[in-house]
Amino acid sequence: MIPDGTVIPDTPPPGESPPGAFSVLTQRADFLRAARAKRVPLPGFLLQARRRAPEEPAGTPIRVGFTCSKKVGNAVARNRAKRRLREIARAVLPVDGRPGWDYVLVGRAEATASLPFDQLKADLSRALRTLHR
Repeated sequence: MIPDGTVIPDTPPPGESPPGAFSVLTQRADFLRAARAKRVPLPGFLLQARRRAPEEPAGTPIRVGFTCSKKVGNAVARNRAKRRLREIARAVLPVDGRPGWDYVLVGRAEATASLPFDQLKADLSRALRTLHR
């Protein structure tokens, strides 16, 4: 239990997101726009990215979406793959992502859940550098 008046460190004030935070894409239209934009295929996943237009609502600087089709496996396998994609996004996007961009990480059958976690992080970092050259 936290006594009244105690400030919890690393907690942003209400209404503000922490630095480097991103919001998650939920609207199908956002996923479709990203699918028509730039893509970087990698062994563990596919990265799709697009720069948002100035007239689109700003929200948080970086937005990201995660998807895995039934080709990845049953619900357990798809959820495991998406959990791994979320974690690499949390680790890499605040450092290498660009404000005003939408990113979609698409899981691959067998590979997303089985490749070493460090390799997935390195692949995402390399893909973002390639994309933003």
